[in-house]
Amino acid sequence: MTESEGGDRPGRGPVPHRVAVLALDGVIPFELGIPQRIFGRARGPAGERLYTVATCGAAGPGPVRTNADFSILVEHGPEALAAADTVVVPASYEIGSAFEDGTLPPGIAAALARVRPGTRLVSICTGSFVLAAAGLLDGRPATTHWSSADRFQRLYPRVRVDPNVLFVDDGDILTSAGVAAGIDLCLHIVRRDHGTAAAVEVARQTVVPPFRDGGQAQYIERPLPEPRRATTAAARAWALTRLHKPVTLREMAEREAMSVRTFTRRFREEAGISPGQWLVRQRVERARQLLESTDLTVDQVAREAGFGTAQSLRQHLQAALGVAPTAYRRTFRARTGTGVRTGAPAGPG
Repeated sequence: MTESEGGDRPGRGPVPHRVAVLALDGVIPFELGIPQRIFGRARGPAGERLYTVATCGAAGPGPVRTNADFSILVEHGPEALAAADTVVVPASYEIGSAFEDGTLPPGIAAALARVRPGTRLVSICTGSFVLAAAGLLDGRPATTHWSSADRFQRLYPRVRVDPNVLFVDDGDILTSAGVAAGIDLCLHIVRRDHGTAAAVEVARQTVVPPFRDGGQAQYIERPLPEPRRATTAAARAWALTRLHKPVTLREMAEREAMSVRTFTRRFREEAGISPGQWLVRQRVERARQLLESTDLTVDQVAREAGFGTAQSLRQHLQAALGVAPTAYRRTFRARTGTGVRTGAPAGPG
């Protein structure tokens, strides 16, 4: 394990993971503040900082324009990118040719050239245009704000764009959908690096859910939307209390006094996925929590999570996370709470 992966220096304790946030002219202040808020709040079991966050300008220390009625003063230049273990590119309204013709502005290209090979790269909202213009997303899955997804695909046809998800984790490169989806992605990274407990505590301090269901499809404006006189929230809350038992679609619909057809339609509108997909995702999430925090056997975890058998749990965990239950647990235990690589297209579950 290297220092950047959280190893210890003799006599000095764990080394915080170094995050550099690239503040480009025209940056959106909300997105710019997400990494500091999420990573800056993350603490280990002894209260130690798990990350350091440095905000840097592409041209050097100094003022950076935002899209609001104020500028910010950054203390670091692009040299911070060379020292980072993770580089985050928030959305900006002044990325020029990256948003217009698919080429990378020279100043941004020079800054990104300082990033060391193997550094984890993260974009928030339309920051994905910068990574794509640098050729870093060619052949990879990625997302961006739903309103820019069509342009993104036209400018960068080699990118496998998914406009419906909250974020895409492709290992060393992660991209989020618009605005608040950056919070979802950064919480996911904390969980991936340090486990559920660390991410949940950050979410609690930030007063946001540890993960959100569905994707950004539920936020896309559609013509003549159907008025919502009822929701499926009560049925979802009820199902969460009995994940260890069989839960049928008809039972959930009856909780809301709806027909199965109406309930299914309304559920998809609200959660962005079908009831069946949602149940599997919640059960996978429950299994992850049990594997991380208990010594239950795989058979016991399968029953508690509602999968019934160890074989069913293995199949669903492999499909959702690309790893078997024992390997997932071993990775967390071996790294004392440091997460595994997970593919989570619409949320940390």
